[in-house]
Amino acid sequence: MEYTSLPINTQNQVLPRTGFLEIENLVKSYPTPDKDNFVVLDGVNLTIGEDEYISVIGHSGCGKSTLLKIVAGLEKATSGSVRLDGQEIRQPGAERMMVFQNYSLLPWLTVRENIRLAVDEVLKNANRAEKISIVNQHLAMVNLTAAADKYPDEISGGMKQRVGIARALAIRPKMLLMDEPFGALDALTRGKLQRQVLDIWENNRQAVMMITHDVDEAIYMSDRIVLMTNGPAASIGEILEVPFEHPRDRAAMRNSKEYFELRNHALNFLDRYFAQDE
Repeated sequence: MEYTSLPINTQNQVLPRTGFLEIENLVKSYPTPDKDNFVVLDGVNLTIGEDEYISVIGHSGCGKSTLLKIVAGLEKATSGSVRLDGQEIRQPGAERMMVFQNYSLLPWLTVRENIRLAVDEVLKNANRAEKISIVNQHLAMVNLTAAADKYPDEISGGMKQRVGIARALAIRPKMLLMDEPFGALDALTRGKLQRQVLDIWENNRQAVMMITHDVDEAIYMSDRIVLMTNGPAASIGEILEVPFEHPRDRAAMRNSKEYFELRNHALNFLDRYFAQDE
């Protein structure tokens, strides 16, 4: 078996390694009426390299989206630390851009204007010509040049998600955060957009943290897969190394022994925790 599962210490937490994003002893809890805190995440440790693509998988309620929001600065950790490039994350910042499942486009703006809005807000020192060039470059990157002057209600779900990705990438963030970005799409559109996003990432490497429920998607796109235990008080149960080099050939991967071994290992982990939740 060519993939590896990273070592676990006696507290069942993944041992840390040097990285670009560093999550250390992260705890997230909420107060309850009976004064006992409801613990969502309990002692999460994770590091991500500056050009590494990570997927996080777990059952509903395991806190994976909460973890992503803490990295984005949209939620605050109860204790522990989250650092990006050595700096503590305390609030949202342009160095971390989020792509949501529900597109989050402004319906009164065109495709071009939705992307330009983000560029205007963040790249304040760029002149008009530079901003136009950046917008056009990212429209082309996601194959939306022909649809640039259409409004969100005039384009498909897959195209809307590509606008969201272009908008996120146009401000040149250090890290891309994606919360089930393909979850609302049909199977054919999802597969096509997965390939397009992977093409963009392979040609413009950056740190990516993606939440997904799809094991096949995680294997196809990721360098490592983070498997979460069930909530409440969820933690990282295991991290799997994906052994396939980039760029990736989906058909060749799916015909390999390593693919089935890795897929079955991840599914068995999830089935184990699903059974425990019954």
